[in-house]
Amino acid sequence: MTSVLDPKTIGAPKRRPRRHVRTLTGYFPEKDESGNEKWPRGDEKVWKDGLRGLDNDQLSITRSIVGHVQLSLARQAYNLDNLGAYQATAMSVRDDLIINWNDTQLSYTRKAPKRAYYLSLEFLMGRALDNALLNLGLKNKYSEGINTLGFNLEDLLDQERDAALGNGGLGRLAACLLDSSASQELPVWGYGLRYKYGIFQQLISPEGQQLEAPDPWLDNQNPWELPRLDVTYEVRFYGQADRLADGSGKAEWAGGQEVIAQAYDVPIPGCDTKNTNNLRLWESKPKRGFDLYSFNAGDYEKAVQSSNSAAAITSVLYPNDHTTFGKELRLKQQYFWTAASLADILRRFKNMDKPIAEFPDYVAVQLNDTHPTLAIPELMRILIDEEEIPWAKAWDIVTNTFFYTNHTVLPEALEKWPVPLLQHVLPRHMQIIFDINLFFLQSVERKFPGDRDRLSRMSLIEEGNPQQVRMAHLACVGSRKVNGVAELHSDLVRTTILKDFVDFYGVSRFSNVTNGITPRRWLDQCNPALSALISSTLKISKGVWLKNLNKLEGLLAHVDNKAFMDQWAQIKQANKERLAHYVEVTLGFKINTKAMFDIQIKRQTLNVLGVIHRYLVLKGMTPAQRKKVNPKAVFFAGKAAPGYYIAKLTIRLIVNVARVINADPDTKDYLSLYFLPDYSVSLAEILIPASDISQHISTAGTEASGTSNMKFCLNGGLLLGTVDGANIEIAEEVGETNVFFFGHLTPAVEDLRYQHLYHPVPVEEKSPALANVLNQVSTGLFGDGSVYEPLLNTIRQGDYYLLTDDFDSYIEALRMVDEAYQDRSEWIKKSIRTTAKASLMGKFSSDRAIQDYAQEYWNIESAKVE
Repeated sequence: MTSVLDPKTIGAPKRRPRRHVRTLTGYFPEKDESGNEKWPRGDEKVWKDGLRGLDNDQLSITRSIVGHVQLSLARQAYNLDNLGAYQATAMSVRDDLIINWNDTQLSYTRKAPKRAYYLSLEFLMGRALDNALLNLGLKNKYSEGINTLGFNLEDLLDQERDAALGNGGLGRLAACLLDSSASQELPVWGYGLRYKYGIFQQLISPEGQQLEAPDPWLDNQNPWELPRLDVTYEVRFYGQADRLADGSGKAEWAGGQEVIAQAYDVPIPGCDTKNTNNLRLWESKPKRGFDLYSFNAGDYEKAVQSSNSAAAITSVLYPNDHTTFGKELRLKQQYFWTAASLADILRRFKNMDKPIAEFPDYVAVQLNDTHPTLAIPELMRILIDEEEIPWAKAWDIVTNTFFYTNHTVLPEALEKWPVPLLQHVLPRHMQIIFDINLFFLQSVERKFPGDRDRLSRMSLIEEGNPQQVRMAHLACVGSRKVNGVAELHSDLVRTTILKDFVDFYGVSRFSNVTNGITPRRWLDQCNPALSALISSTLKISKGVWLKNLNKLEGLLAHVDNKAFMDQWAQIKQANKERLAHYVEVTLGFKINTKAMFDIQIKRQTLNVLGVIHRYLVLKGMTPAQRKKVNPKAVFFAGKAAPGYYIAKLTIRLIVNVARVINADPDTKDYLSLYFLPDYSVSLAEILIPASDISQHISTAGTEASGTSNMKFCLNGGLLLGTVDGANIEIAEEVGETNVFFFGHLTPAVEDLRYQHLYHPVPVEEKSPALANVLNQVSTGLFGDGSVYEPLLNTIRQGDYYLLTDDFDSYIEALRMVDEAYQDRSEWIKKSIRTTAKASLMGKFSSDRAIQDYAQEYWNIESAKVE
């Protein structure tokens, strides 16, 4: 006899405990009858003598690095380059993180606190080595040790590639909150996807067009991740879902495709604390990686088809959803990640041997935007189909577990999924969403009887051909609380896109948590000279003021001190020279570092049109007049989504405008323009400290918050922008004399758009200056003008973002910036005041933001590791 497999069981749902063998971490000691801890195996003394401690002196540090060179890399001093030295150093630092990580997880398991889990499709972490050394307080000792080995720490830091796990503000916010949760000693884990290629590497063609290339950031070994081969879950797609006839609401979901989710852990160190939290990333793998039958039959493509299909799920961040394949792949990404994360969360909860009804007492799940919203029907599926919880009780558990962060007020930007696609890919979840919708609308009908328009507006299903699932509505209905990310944004959420839900649930369900940044990375790490000046001036250690930014108020007492002002200006100048060096090395351009540095990272159309206007004005001046002009260097950076045609045209225009301006002998000494490709956290760490002025432009009422504005201000860069998002709160704290506002206010926006649509006025009448700029582009001053017509027509026809209304105000604000910059002494004082306003930086600190979530949303407390 032999074991046999019934083919009918293939693809059938399994009834199995949600546990895995814990081979690495997680268990705590058992106790004997007297209450003393029992050693699990072997000689306790031998074990404890073998445990290593932290490397915190130069000798142990160099031994650790050399040990990794010899044993982890299998190399020697004779054949070790900077990359190898970086890898060995990173693994040495990781050893310390793992020691703290193990102690943290053991402590959490002992204390069994309520935990929070942050689900984000992006985590824009940036380089890890410098951040880890700073948080561990070991940067100087490692630097000295590396020097004795014949290397330079700064050279090694440059070897690290940014983790391609995010693209913009959404991912950077998530990274800052994870850093702050560890530093604030809060039991918080992040869950995301381990993208093989991330977003893309941005290249620029000879015509100025953005090109997208794969970003194989994992080609070199990633020393910051720990593969968890024992942490895997099966995730199902497609198949069929058959409801049971017992009236319980349960269903059997079987067949289709099964994919394995394998965990990779990234330790997140806290600052000046032993607490080290975790970012768990999922990689998709085939359940059976190779079809031997197809291979033997000669069908080689089919033999690897399932393997390729599974691997594609975590290949690229934000696959282009303009195609059917791309849209389906995005949906599979979102479910794969949320299903694996919930399975892991539930497994950890069940190891506590608590009743499932107590799940919300120990677990809080934060949905960062609508991407993880499928976690709501997925938890309902688990509770109903696998845990056999009655529908009403399951829904009560769900709605006390989830919390939703909204990141937009634009209705067209709210995520929707076609019902037929959801039914095809996730048939059981579409059933559950329909059930939730019916249950919810019946409640709405009871409160607002006969209001059919309201029912239509609030339904989770938008009628059309095809029907669409409104993910923001599902997130709102399935969450305990909903928050916006700036005061204006949260108010607009309550009064516009979710107004009906406020009427139904009451205003207490909807609140605000203003975004924040971590000053450890965005001042101490990226601007160490300024950090050192602050510490020496205030006569307190940076560990104190980085965790209590109110201390920065003490800088105001030195704002008129000539020596302090000179030091401040020298540091700013050194940062400008560092950026100029980067541009010269990477792009080959020499930059006048005495010019004003004007930097913008996103929403660049108005800015480039303003640069063209400035160029045209300069061309019309006499040489004598130009000599009185404030020299200016303008820097752009940022990636356009592959399918965002207009944004890519804007990049092309910037590149070609730069080619003309920078080569013009009449104006190049007074105006230059640079587009820095392949924007990343590491590039931001060079750009932000160098800014004299930074631009943060969005039509009033459209920007949720923004965090780059906070980073620029923290580094003493002044702000020019619209009265929108976090710009408003920054101005409240810094004072409006230290910012430069322009443009219409939020209440006027809808009326202006109405006028554009029904009573349009030619650009030539509204803004002759803008009309001249558009005409110069059209006539080919910056290359083939016809290429840019689609971009220019968005302004001439419709002008949804009100550029024609705001352009003249924008030019006037730029004039005011030039005037203010001429008074160098007063400008330096403005820069100092911007950094020094402690209430601002406390308000926009991610430490404050994470405490807001912990106390007002998740109800979790500090769990300090002793």
